[in-house]
This record gives sequence, structure tokens and C-alpha cells, in this order.
Amino acid sequence: MTEHYPEILLAEDNPNDVELTLEALAEHNLANRVTVARDGVEAMEYLRCEGGFAEREPCAPAVVLLDIKMPRMDGLEVLREIRRDPELKRLPVVILTSSREEQDIITSYDLGVNAYVVKPVDFRAFIDAVEHLGVFWALINERPPLEA
Repeated sequence: MTEHYPEILLAEDNPNDVELTLEALAEHNLANRVTVARDGVEAMEYLRCEGGFAEREPCAPAVVLLDIKMPRMDGLEVLREIRRDPELKRLPVVILTSSREEQDIITSYDLGVNAYVVKPVDFRAFIDAVEHLGVFWALINERPPLEA
């Protein structure tokens, strides 16, 4: 019998960071439950079961790991859209970014982010940070029902 782990949506345009994130989550058998969106538009299409995800069974991920600096729609706009949507507004969102800019941190919390994590530059520290995020948000955290 295989354990059922909830999905994680990773919205990240940097292929190296995607690979490192998946490697970190694999240590707890979470990598196979990750859907990668390469930009903010794709992330919203996934969450709303639109576009290339129209055939996906509607099921909210355990958490959205969201980079800020992405093409087409940046992470702050994705967060804004999630919090405006009555069906998604309670979805846990963690900003996982290289930005230490104070305004990005303030704006993220003003928009209702659940956590803001700066990507460590060191490889092992990055792996450890993502591993802890995945375990907490996908396995430990109790999520509220998403619908208003």
C-alpha cells in the first residue's frame, strides 16, 4: 500500500532551482507529487484547471511554492490572484525566492503569504530549506477547507 501525499505546486522558472527543489523533496518521497509551473500564468492555469490543465481533476495542492521573479506574471501577482479568488484564498502559499528586498517581503505579507523564505546560496542549505518546507506544508500542516 502506497502512502498518499498531497500535491505541491512549484512555480519556478529557473531550471536549476526546479531540479534542486525536486531533489530535496525526493528525500521524503514528495518529488513525484510536484507539479512545476514555469511562470505565473501557468501556475494560475493549474490552480483553476484551465489551459493545459483543463483535464486535471480539481484538487488543491497542499502548498504553492512561489518564486517572485517569473515571466508573464510574477509571483506577487499570482499571490494577489490567489487571495482574490474565493475558491483559492485559503490555499497555503510560501514565497521561495532569492529576493531579500524589503519591499518584496512587505508586499508578500500584505497580500497574505503564509511564509517568505529566501533561497540560500549554498547548495546543502538550499536542499535542507526546501526539504523542511515540503515536510511541514505537505505532511504536518493542517489545511482549512478552501471554499468560502
